Amino acid sequence: MKFNILTILLFFLSVTSISAQEKVNQYDESGRRTGVWKKYYKNDRIRYQGQFEADKEVGVFKFYSMVSSEHPIIIKTFSKDTGIAKVSFFTEEGILESEGEMKKELRVGKWLFYYKEGKTIISEENYINGLLHGVSKTYYKNGKSTEILFYKEGKLNGNIQRFSDEGVLLDDLNYTNGKLEGLANYYDTFGKLRATGKYRNDEKIGDWKYFENGAEVSQKSIKQQ
Repeated sequence: MKFNILTILLFFLSVTSISAQEKVNQYDESGRRTGVWKKYYKNDRIRYQGQFEADKEVGVFKFYSMVSSEHPIIIKTFSKDTGIAKVSFFTEEGILESEGEMKKELRVGKWLFYYKEGKTIISEENYINGLLHGVSKTYYKNGKSTEILFYKEGKLNGNIQRFSDEGVLLDDLNYTNGKLEGLANYYDTFGKLRATGKYRNDEKIGDWKYFENGAEVSQKSIKQQ
């Protein structure tokens, strides 16, 4: 009798387990995706897994490479209210490459990008509707700035500065609508002025001045060196 009861219990547990496993990739009565969804590549490796409510992604979605299922290469955490997802990109070895927010397929807000070890920031950028907008900074591995740029709707706009790995200002330029415009100053690695002048529509205009060791020299002598 005990054997029969145990057999029945095991049978029901098995059926329950199978039933639970089968509740994947389901639709509700309106034909909308609901609950846990999993998709696979043709080689049977998992492509992604996540959860839907009324055909909308909610919570955490994990996406995998066709080559390896050990680590997700993309993790998206969806907000039910805003439609914005926090997104992280990884290498196949699980090392963080970049992170930020997306609205559908477009980057929004601040994004951080990392060196190959996945810890040190190489750059930070700001986006509106998938376009660079606002300040964008790039860093040497020692943490000092490589360059500081400003964008407006995807085009360089405003002051731009570039630096040596020791923090010395090398270029101090200005852009309007993606083209050099206005005063431009170039410096050597010691911070001494090397050239100064103005641009209009990406071309040099007017008189430019050139320097060597702090002393003004002619453009002709610069070209002959």
